[in-house]
Amino acid sequence: MLLKFTTLSRRNFLKKISFAIALSAASLSNAAEIEKEDLKFGFIKLTDMAPLAIAYEKGYFEEEGLYVTLEAQANWKVLLDRVIDGELDGAHMLAGQPIGATIGFGTKADIITAFSMDLNGNGITVSNDIWEQMKPNIPHKDGKPVHPIKADYLKPVVDKYKSEGKPFKMGMVFPVSTHNYELRYWLAAGGIHPGYYAPAKGDTSGTIKADALLSVTPPPQMPSTMESGTIYGYCVGEPWNQQAVFKGIGVPVITDYEIWKDNPEKVFGVSKKWADANPNTHLAVVKAMIRAAKWLDDENNKNRPEAVKILSQSNYVGADYDVIANSMTGTFEYEKGDKRDVPDFNVFFRYNATYPYYSDAIWYLTQMRRWGQISDQKPDSWYMDIAKKVYRPDIYTKAAKMLIAEGKINASEFPDFDNEDGFRAPQTHFIDGITYDGKKPNDYLKKFKIGLKGKETI
Repeated sequence: MLLKFTTLSRRNFLKKISFAIALSAASLSNAAEIEKEDLKFGFIKLTDMAPLAIAYEKGYFEEEGLYVTLEAQANWKVLLDRVIDGELDGAHMLAGQPIGATIGFGTKADIITAFSMDLNGNGITVSNDIWEQMKPNIPHKDGKPVHPIKADYLKPVVDKYKSEGKPFKMGMVFPVSTHNYELRYWLAAGGIHPGYYAPAKGDTSGTIKADALLSVTPPPQMPSTMESGTIYGYCVGEPWNQQAVFKGIGVPVITDYEIWKDNPEKVFGVSKKWADANPNTHLAVVKAMIRAAKWLDDENNKNRPEAVKILSQSNYVGADYDVIANSMTGTFEYEKGDKRDVPDFNVFFRYNATYPYYSDAIWYLTQMRRWGQISDQKPDSWYMDIAKKVYRPDIYTKAAKMLIAEGKINASEFPDFDNEDGFRAPQTHFIDGITYDGKKPNDYLKKFKIGLKGKETI
């Protein structure tokens, strides 16, 4: 029998096809269960928003019955505010944003994450002038700098600026960003004090007792801000370190992979209110994004060139293909012409990258305490309570088990959910050699020479 179709929009056509497939399989589709099918997600123009772009472009959202609009946001604050007020259903977020909002540093709101978007992906870049001043302090082999380049080699430059009464200014993207904490970690490991926050006293500058003054600059504006001389260096995600190399205005000196190997970076955040109202929709979103992350890392990154082509579109990252490819395809260029293999510069799925570990959340909380964003000493139990409130491996596990049952991903590619406690094993790959155990946050803080610990306050 022939069916007569009226003109259908692509969306309605896909809905009808999905429904027909579901009926033929004698089971309900996700689309029949979800509470909200039309969604708008926000992102910042960085390569690590890739799971969102791929979930959209590869049809993973639509296969889950979701009709998603992706929208670039002006900055991290606007993005967070729009998730809180419901203008956005969810967003690509700094890992520290849901945590900072939950504890009330800056905006107070209950934000959760059930999906970690990536590992690594950032770098620290300095201007050509600062690089030339650093260079004599750096060991060389075969005419090239020996990596990792520690902040020890920057310290004489910063000391010189201080002796001349000139502030040494650097940029990071947001007060609760990984970039802020990585830059501070690197500087402090080299004996350069990055300054304290004192929110209880109304000081949120983060520059109290600072040798280097850190300020906020939106990621795409980092290269031009440094070129103008407003800042002398910055910590940012890609492609804005490689952009400095392409423009000939600066030198990336270190990647975050070298500061903390396989560190957690961005998350997908939603308001708790939204998650509670849309549990099945949330599961569908997480499922689609897990599939996108796996596609990005499949078969030794074989899909990365295609991903770079997608990300270079103006509606996503909008940087040149070659700039994005420099890091996304397993290499990283430091000084012009010094391109090195960094196969794990961007990790989206392997090493359980997508799983929201409590220990990741607790690390961010330790750094908030270390630099004064958390004003007073907290017991270890408090760190655990906040981590469980914000990070939701229970939701992730449900989504993953659905994908396993559907035959889309093998169980062996996920954590062992029956024995998983939400904590990574103690991590040792930090530039200063300090081991991090997420179950002992206060003991961890005691190990640092620079930073608040115990009952110390500002």
